[in-house]
Amino acid sequence: MKESKKIFPQAHQWFQSKGWQVAPFQEEAWQAYADGKSGLVNAPTGSGKTYSLMLPVLLSGDSTSPRPSPPRRGGEGVRCIWITPIRALAKEIFQSAERAIEALDLDWTVDVRTGDTTTAQRAKQKAKMPNLLITTPESLHLLISSKGYDKTFKNLKCVVVDEWHELMGSKRAVQMELGLSRLRGLNPTLRTWGISATIGNMEEALEVLLGPHFPEREIAVIKADIQKKIEVVSILPDEVETLPWAGHLGIKMLKKVLPVIDKSESTLIFTNTRSMAEIWYQKILDVAPKMAGIMAMHHGSISRDIRFWVEDALHTGLLKAVVCTSSLDLGVDFRPVESIVQIGSPKGVARFMQRAGRSGHQPGATSRIYFVPTHTLELVEAAALRQGIVDNIVEEREPYIRSFDVLVQYLVTLAVSDGFYPKEIFEEVKKTFSYESISPEEWQWCLDFITTGGKSLSGYDEFHKVEIMQDGLFKVTSRRTAQRHRMSMGTIVSDAMIKVKFQRGGYLGSIEEYFFSRLKPGDVFWFAGQNLELVKMRGMIAEVRKANTKNGLVPSWKGGRMPLSAKMGAMLRRKIEESVSKQHNDPELKLIEPLWELQRERSHIPSRDEFLIEKYKSEDGYHLFFYPFEGRLVHEGMATLLAYRLSLFKPLTFSIAMNDYGFELLADSSIPIEEALDSDVFTLTDLREDIMQSVNAVEMARRRFRDIASIAGLIFTGYPGQPVKDRHLQSSSQLIFNVLQDYEPDNLLLQQAYDEALEFQLEEGRLRQALERIHKQEIVIQNMDKPSPFSFPIMVDRMSRDKLTSESLEDQVKKMKLKMG
Repeated sequence: MKESKKIFPQAHQWFQSKGWQVAPFQEEAWQAYADGKSGLVNAPTGSGKTYSLMLPVLLSGDSTSPRPSPPRRGGEGVRCIWITPIRALAKEIFQSAERAIEALDLDWTVDVRTGDTTTAQRAKQKAKMPNLLITTPESLHLLISSKGYDKTFKNLKCVVVDEWHELMGSKRAVQMELGLSRLRGLNPTLRTWGISATIGNMEEALEVLLGPHFPEREIAVIKADIQKKIEVVSILPDEVETLPWAGHLGIKMLKKVLPVIDKSESTLIFTNTRSMAEIWYQKILDVAPKMAGIMAMHHGSISRDIRFWVEDALHTGLLKAVVCTSSLDLGVDFRPVESIVQIGSPKGVARFMQRAGRSGHQPGATSRIYFVPTHTLELVEAAALRQGIVDNIVEEREPYIRSFDVLVQYLVTLAVSDGFYPKEIFEEVKKTFSYESISPEEWQWCLDFITTGGKSLSGYDEFHKVEIMQDGLFKVTSRRTAQRHRMSMGTIVSDAMIKVKFQRGGYLGSIEEYFFSRLKPGDVFWFAGQNLELVKMRGMIAEVRKANTKNGLVPSWKGGRMPLSAKMGAMLRRKIEESVSKQHNDPELKLIEPLWELQRERSHIPSRDEFLIEKYKSEDGYHLFFYPFEGRLVHEGMATLLAYRLSLFKPLTFSIAMNDYGFELLADSSIPIEEALDSDVFTLTDLREDIMQSVNAVEMARRRFRDIASIAGLIFTGYPGQPVKDRHLQSSSQLIFNVLQDYEPDNLLLQQAYDEALEFQLEEGRLRQALERIHKQEIVIQNMDKPSPFSFPIMVDRMSRDKLTSESLEDQVKKMKLKMG
């Protein structure tokens, strides 16, 4: 490693002047970059990942010789693109780059281009692009859609994709793969690097980033030999009875959270949803008014200006606490942050570790995270999370493959700019992980789709987007088509958003349209940390003023509940067994012992070799409860599958409810579960066929198709300030879905909708693994006179499904507990 010091002596001198120590993995990355390699840097949050690649990028210039001199390249355009998955991270990367450029006296320019970049900044960049461009996958594709983009990138030498683990498992990663394939086509010697925290499928993540055919001799994987110290401290109630069995947001624990905030210089309070953030912010102010002015809120629906102010104020120490969501999960370097509070289970070890890493954000520092359970069984999740960190259990991120909606969008992007020749682009696309298996016939289908709309839509001119020139060039010639495409590019599809602004004042942020459909002028709601009264609706703008009353509705955003990960499910089953056998030292499990006694008294506690089914009869009907501990998405699929298979033994109509621990089947007559078990109701035989029979597969695919249609450009979401109403988008996508279903059932986008519904909504792969596990377990059927602690939360979920975000549910839960003993 001594050679590294000779390559970049300036970097070593700068680190020394700052009192920093060059980590071995940083030196290794510097050497690999100087040798012309591509690859992946894997290191924990706060260990110096950014400078492991930033410094060799800035100091290497063109050369891959052992002793390159610092470049003086202010006028040569884009030499490196640094991709970030979130806009907040772009700001920190920019500051890190500026700090290094100034300290090392380099003639590099650096700038940011994201959705927050103003029109004036974009125009300035168009006139003279920076040497180091920090951007997002979406903004990169917007640049590729510009005329002469090949000249913009002619001097490009390197692309760095930051927080690659966060992009993995999303269509944004597919979009990134396609963008990289084009940049490599323009620059065959392009170096591609990823920066990633640990994920369970690291080798696959590398293959997705570089492509399956990238020369192995040119790849370097740099792993930091750093074990991040994470201390998990559960904030426990004095008595377990203080916590509800279900239906809360942890507010009962608020007074125990306040001392953590008081004794810390700064605190991030993570919630799992934006609704929870709004509620916790208001409740803290109610109990501790002194926090007004030194506490703020941060989530993705709050306006850019407010978010930027919060980030700056936290960084400079003006704020003592910020209530936030995953909007502050990733590598934003808020060095003053001392404490992290997690409200409720984040449902995954990796997400929990990521959030913990926001504190102790320096190499060698210990990260402390305070866990606040919102209900009793989350105490077990706290113990499971701690064990997962000790065992270094990290979830995998499954990559999307064959996403034809993203591919056809990309082809139109190329056609909007300078056009493309299919043969050239096909060869590039085939080198990606996502489309390695694409056939010439499927490629031709994509070309037909963008030029004519395909077999079913060829009669509609609006789908004739791309023209084929005489020389075979595929190009968009319509300015209207080009404009609409640039406005709707990207793979993040959201519902129609209403802008919230003061009647006489600034813009606060956006809330989904369906929330405002329930409000009338005069109604009060909480948003962006304020009590607001709706004055009037003007198009897609909600005009508000500050309200005097403290009570208000809380906006709820769709997709708020995160499902339990497979690794967390396994850890939960382990911790339940340890708790029963008392072979543990977890304070949470000791506290929960009275609950286990009640569970044992009314039912049974399953070991890891057992699968528990509970039977219970009430005035509502006949209940069956099943406990796979696999997360609500898997439970949704398993519940519908079992309901279908049970109905083959006897005509039954089921009501289904589920949470992350189990699910309920409720019928108005007895359910023949013993007979079904004798006939192997959990069999994997004909699994996909039975799933398709058990669920309304057409309806599920129709719902998935709306997003696919939007990405593929089949529906237009509207112009800025004039979005198409959500119900119109839905009806348009349903109309197209019905046409394809009737006249073109082999349409690739239609087939994709069915595949995504099975894999991502019902998690067919995990469902199959869960059934395989259950097959090896002993099935225990327990008859109950009263609901067990395991079953009660599922019953609450069924009876109060859409009210779990409201603390007013408390009275309903109390009544249920009294009624059921």
